[in-house]
Amino acid sequence: MANNQAVTVEDVQARWRAREAPDGDLILFGDGTLSVMEFHEFADPIRWEWSEVVRAKQWTPTNWLDVDITLASCTQDGIRALAGESAAHGSIGWVALIRLGEETLEWLAISQHSNPFSSVELNETTVSSGTSREMRPPR
Repeated sequence: MANNQAVTVEDVQARWRAREAPDGDLILFGDGTLSVMEFHEFADPIRWEWSEVVRAKQWTPTNWLDVDITLASCTQDGIRALAGESAAHGSIGWVALIRLGEETLEWLAISQHSNPFSSVELNETTVSSGTSREMRPPR
C-alpha cells in the first residue's frame, strides 16, 4: 500500500485478513477509524493503560507490521479476544477483539513499546491483557 493513499475500511479488513496491522501505539477499529495512543505506567497499584491522543477517520499508513504470533485467546458470548506479538519487528505486543461467525474485526491494539502480550481475559465490559515479562514503556 502506498504511503500517500488514505486507508479505507476495505483496506483495513484486507490487511487484517493478511494478518497485518499498522505500526505504532494505536487502536485500529473495524470501521477504519484509527486512534493514536500513549502508553502509561502507574506505580500504585502497578498497572499500564493507554490514553487516546488523537482519533482519525482517514489516515495514511507510514509502516506495516505482521501480526504473526498469537499467544493467547479467550472467547465469550460470540466475541474472541486474541493477544500476541509481532516477532519480526522487535517483539511488539498486540491485542485484538473479533466478532465470531463473520470473523469481523472490532478493534486491534498495538503497543510497539511492550513485550508480547501472553495472556488475555474477556468479560462483558473489559478486555485485559498482560505480559509474561516485566513491561516498561519508554520514558
